[in-house]
Formats: sequence, structure tokens, C-alpha cells
Amino acid sequence: MIIKDIQTLVVNAEMRNWVFVKIITDQDLYGWGEATVEWKTRAVVGAIDDLKPLLIGKDPRQIKQNFQIMTKHGFWKLGIIGMSAISGIEHAMWDILGKSLKTPVWQLLGGKVRDKVKIYTHLGMGDMKAVYRDTMKVSELTDHAQKLVDFGYTAFKVVFIPFTHYTVLSEDLKNVNLLMSSLRNKVGDDIRIMVDFHGRCGSGISAIQYIKELEPYNPMFIEEPIQPGDTSTLLQIKEAINCPLATGERLIGLQEFEPIFYSRAIDIAQPDLNHCGGLLEAKGISAAAAVANIGIAPHNPNGPIAAAAALHFAVSTPNHIIQEVMDQSVPWYNDVISKTSVLRKGDYWEIPDTPGLGIEVNEKEAQNYPFKQEIIPTTDAYLSDGTVVDW
Repeated sequence: MIIKDIQTLVVNAEMRNWVFVKIITDQDLYGWGEATVEWKTRAVVGAIDDLKPLLIGKDPRQIKQNFQIMTKHGFWKLGIIGMSAISGIEHAMWDILGKSLKTPVWQLLGGKVRDKVKIYTHLGMGDMKAVYRDTMKVSELTDHAQKLVDFGYTAFKVVFIPFTHYTVLSEDLKNVNLLMSSLRNKVGDDIRIMVDFHGRCGSGISAIQYIKELEPYNPMFIEEPIQPGDTSTLLQIKEAINCPLATGERLIGLQEFEPIFYSRAIDIAQPDLNHCGGLLEAKGISAAAAVANIGIAPHNPNGPIAAAAALHFAVSTPNHIIQEVMDQSVPWYNDVISKTSVLRKGDYWEIPDTPGLGIEVNEKEAQNYPFKQEIIPTTDAYLSDGTVVDW
């Protein structure tokens, strides 16, 4: 079996263009993967086209060898664009391998270590306005949260930390406390709440000040309090707080996770299977995390193929804690899929038994949502004096 072609199918989902990757072989087999990176669509599609000549004629079932070819024979060190392209291609190779052996991918990744996969979502189940716009007022925040609980979710994530520079305003601290306390009072103590900082704090002390306001309400974890890559400040934060700390969605490969694992600067790692290099690289990350007594809660606000890859990873990874999903980011999320292994029951995913990733794309329907420029909410990230800050 050899690779004859690698194709991309771009599906506009408002805030993101999903980048579906299809590997076609010389036999009656093909595989699907996903390489979505918001606001970098054309770059990722171009990177896939650039990687394709390295793989034409190769056996797609030799996944590690093909990963080595993509990361070494291209000469240049790959960043988020290149590694996302590789991740999507790698997913598709796993899909082919599973189909060729008539077995689900999770079985090939080491087998089942749990009977179901715990999941969480965002306000509005991924609707952009609910996630990013309706979170700074108590009434809208709590109404969205109650709808999730009514829908059967027992865990969700919120984004309500204000744009912050190096110091924090007293009124912002008070508002963060009000939002979190109101949320906890609304949904009760048994619902798990994660707070995503989006790396908005310009200093460790500003992050600590916010977290101290959140601690009394028992957040499941605090996500990305500062921009990625600053292990010493992460450690400063971790040593000052009394709740779990998470990061990792913007880290690429095991090499970028290693410093925070070595220093024990976090409690939960969040590799994104669309960006970190794919399933095998994520397995390496999870194994290294386990050595440091760190759990895994993969990042995934992406499309339905990414969800399928995340499901198979979760089934087979012992230190996996919980999986992010945004399956209502657009109302037609499932319409572009003709078959899926991702089946939700309450606040869990069921274990699939279909070969490969167990997902098929309805290409005709997907073509109804062609590429267009995504909505870019990051352009709101200014302070009142016009200073540009992190979103």
C-alpha cells in the first residue's frame, strides 16, 4: 500500500476554518485527519502541500517513519503551522492503519484503559458569542451555565478574565470574584468549572491576584494564566496558589513540554492533538507527564475529525482526565459528517468499535461551507489607553 495523494478540504465554521486532510492510497482505502489552526488556514494548507512530495509513494501504515520523514527531510524546524499540518496527516495515517486491520485506533494505541470518556464543553457548547462575548455580565454568564447543566453537562469552561497588562485594577478583581461566585451559586458545588485565562496576564503577580479571587469557589483548574514558554513564571504562580494549574495548547511536541514537566510547574498538561504532532507525539507527552505525576486534559475547540482523534487518544491514555469538546460551535457541526464514532451520552463519550477513527466526511455537504476569512475576536484586545495586549 502506498500514498497516491494528500488532499485538503476546508470547511468554514465562522471562527475557524476546519482543515480536513484526506490521504488516498493505491488501494481501496483512504484516511481522514484534521489540521485546523484558527486564522492560519491558508498557511496550513500550503504546508500540507509542501509536505506531500515527501510522502507520495510511502506506505501510510509506517506512521513513525513517515513522521520522521516529515520532521527531518524538510530540513527547517517546524512551528505551529508545520506541526499542525503533520498532525492532520498523521491522524489520517492512523485512520488508514485501523481500517486496514479492521480495528479501532484506540486498540492500536495500547488498548482500552477506561469504559467511557469524561468530557466538558464551553458556554453555548462552543457558540462563539456565548464563549467570548457573553461572559462579563452575571445574568448572561449564569444563564448560559444553567443551560449546560440542564443539557446534561457536569463540567464546563469559562473565559472571563479581563484584558490585563502587568498590574491589576481593584475593580477587575472584584468583578472576577463576583462572576465566579455567581456562577458557583447558580450551578452548585458538584459542577466542575474551569477558568481559561487565555494567557492574558502580563505578569505572574497579576495572574496570582486573579487566582486568589477564584480559589474559594474550587475551580477544577486554571488554564494558561500567562503566555506559553515562561516556565519560571508558571512555577512562581503554582507555588503561590491552592488550585490545579494547566497549560499546553500552544506548545508543540514533547520538547516544549519537557521544561514544565521537569520543574513540575503545572498539574495538568493540555496538548492539542491538532498541533502537537499527532497521536504518537501526544502519547509521548502523556507518558512524560505521568512520570511527573501530571494529568492530561487535551485542548480541542476544533472540528469533528479532531474530536474523533481525541476520543481514541482518551480511551487509551491512563493519565487522561477530561476532554474538551465544542460540538455546537456551528449548528451544522454534524451535518458535514456522514458517520462518526463520537457518541455522547450525558457528559461522557462512549467507546467506539468501528475501524480506524470511525469517521466519514460528507464531502458534498462540506463543500457548502467553503473557505472564507474567519471572524477574528482577538482584535478586541486593547486596554482603555489603546495598548495592545494578549487576547
